[in-house]
Amino acid sequence: MLKGLTRAGLCDVGDDKRLLELASKYGFQAVELDAEGLIKSEGLDGARGLLQEHGITLGAIDLGLDWRNSEEDFQAGLEQLGRRAKAAALLGGDTCTTYILPSTDNSPAVLAVQAVNRLRQCADIIGEHGLKLALEFVGPHHWRTAFRYPFIHTMEDTLALAAAIGRPNVGLLMDSYHWYTNGLTTGDLEKLTADQIVYVHLNDAKPLPVEQVIDHERLYPGEGVIDLSGFLSSLQKIGYTGIVAQEVLMPQDADAPATTEAAFERSKAGFDRAFATLQNV
Repeated sequence: MLKGLTRAGLCDVGDDKRLLELASKYGFQAVELDAEGLIKSEGLDGARGLLQEHGITLGAIDLGLDWRNSEEDFQAGLEQLGRRAKAAALLGGDTCTTYILPSTDNSPAVLAVQAVNRLRQCADIIGEHGLKLALEFVGPHHWRTAFRYPFIHTMEDTLALAAAIGRPNVGLLMDSYHWYTNGLTTGDLEKLTADQIVYVHLNDAKPLPVEQVIDHERLYPGEGVIDLSGFLSSLQKIGYTGIVAQEVLMPQDADAPATTEAAFERSKAGFDRAFATLQNV
């Protein structure tokens, strides 16, 4: 597995060149960045050279479009998706992600059909460039009642959505926070096969009743109550070898790191703790 970073939890790290520099300094192997923007500013050879210089693999790109609402908004985003996927592929990227909120103001039946049809189109477009689509279910309980109707929030239902989309390049984004807030276990992970998991996010949770855990109050890995060693060991057991990217959504309060360097130090320490019991990593 590759130790990776999103920008969440890194303070104001600056441009992508600075992100690459610090990620390499602190021992990370993958980062999520703006592939299209980096190619535009550095040229294709220059962008590839920066990744190679720092020993970094390109992490996931976000789907970057609204598949939940109007057809007009969806089509507007779809026009840009192929270009963004191509840029990611040119830098060695192979993953595109999107999340599914567990409640909606729209008809759940209509939204489910819409999700299948639209995400299938997205999977086809990014598939032309060799990318997979990772679907992220969202576990925190407060999201389940944020809107009028309940919607997909479990691993099982997300797998069913992927099956309905019916494309070989569609699977799960497994986030440790959503795994935990869904009450899932290492045994649940070990029922999966590695090819069902496209991407992984790593973070931790406060010591609260699980029903009170808030999505944007996450902790750095190893600072909370989630069994991250078990989580990662189960992924390793089923043969997952892809990116595990930190995603720490948190308010800028007294618990937040004071500087970017402090954020990277906490990130590295957290990953060191979480990965300590794994073999051959």
